[in-house]
Order: sequence, then C-alpha cells, then structure tokens
Amino acid sequence: MFRQDPQPELEAVLRRYGDEYLEYETERHLEYRAISLLSLEEAGLRPEDAGRADGAPRSILEVGCATGALLSSFHEAGWRAQGVEVGPSMAGYARERFGLDVETATIESATYEIGSFDAVVATHLIEHLNDPRSFLARARAALRPGGRLYLITPNADGLQARLMGSRWRSAIRDHLYLFSARTLGAMLADEGYYVEYVGAWGGWPAGMRPVSLKRPMDRLAKRFGLGDVMVVRASQAAVPTPLEVR
Repeated sequence: MFRQDPQPELEAVLRRYGDEYLEYETERHLEYRAISLLSLEEAGLRPEDAGRADGAPRSILEVGCATGALLSSFHEAGWRAQGVEVGPSMAGYARERFGLDVETATIESATYEIGSFDAVVATHLIEHLNDPRSFLARARAALRPGGRLYLITPNADGLQARLMGSRWRSAIRDHLYLFSARTLGAMLADEGYYVEYVGAWGGWPAGMRPVSLKRPMDRLAKRFGLGDVMVVRASQAAVPTPLEVR
C-alpha cells in the first residue's frame, strides 16, 4: 500500500470537489458508468437483479456517487437507491438530473439507516480518502445480513503501475492511498470483511508503443490479476452467505 505523505487536511480534500470537479465529472460520466457497470457485473452486481427472494426491492448505497450516473442505473431498474456525496454541486446535480436520493455528506456524517443495504458501492473513492479504515467500518455497518461491499480502485500491483512507476496515471496527488489486491484484502480482513472476488482489467498503457501489444497484454493482465484497475467484492461475515439473486 502506498500512502501520500504528508496527508492533506480533510477540509482541503473536501474543497477539491466543487464546481470545477462537477464539470470534470460530467464530461465523461456516462462513459464511466458503462465501464463501472461492466466491472460490477463481473463481480456479481447487476441493476436487473433488483428484487429479493421475498419480493421486496433490493437496496443500494453508493458512497462518493458524484453525478449519480451509476446510481441512476440501479434506481431506474427498481432498486431502493441512496447516495452519499461530499461535493454539493455534484450531489445537487444527482438529485436534479436523475431524481436521486443523495445526501451531501461524508460517510461518517451521513444519516442513512444502519444495517439496511444489500449492496454498498464505492467506485474510485477509497484511494481519495484520508481514513479508508473509517470508511470500511461505516460501510460494513450499513450492510444488512448477507449484504456485499463492492469497490473499484486503481491496482498498485498492476502492469501499468510496474511499467510507468511515478509516471503511472494513478500516481497523482488526489490519490492519498493506492492499494494492491493483497494490501486492500488485508485491510478488508482487519475491518471484518471476507473477500469473495477480485478482478482486474486494463494492461498495456494506451498509446504506448508498440500499440500492437495492447490487446494481448490487456488479456494477459486481466487473466493474471495485473490490470490497471481492480474490482473487489466482500461480505461482512467471516463465513459468507450465498448471494441473493433472483
């Protein structure tokens, strides 16, 4: 695990996610949604699986939901969807553009119901946090029995990180922590999770020569867990319960 030192103050981190960040997010949020949906589907989370076995709608909490583009896919499919977002502009956009229930807060200050969610999702969030352990503890408390946590985050042990070193695209000041599957898995275990699935994608850096290597290297990186980005599914139980999918 790589940790940025010195760590910025929380107030400085929160100021980063204002109007300018909303503009950055809205430029490609639909593209990011499509990529995130594919990744989450590989980990077993799909919008179309919106009902529990008892007929009640499944529930999802997205932490760091940004514009709400991803969360809207679950909301529109019939999930009970809630979001938490620190950026007031982005939270407002999610409410107005997609009609979502999004609270402007950190996960520590949010007022959602504890123990009520089938899924807690955080895509490209944990690497931005001053205290990832606090986030994991709060996310675990939000899950109902049998619920799962889904994380998408850069892979510090991936091929691109190894090839590019300090020039790796995820080695930026906004990323306060960078994890490998091993270091993230260890932190999850420390916080009472059981890691059920780890996948990765993206291998050869876009534009790096020879470009003919990109497709075969991407396939190899995915096969051997050396992708640039990883998706993790974890339960909050030492002995996992079966995934509830209709």
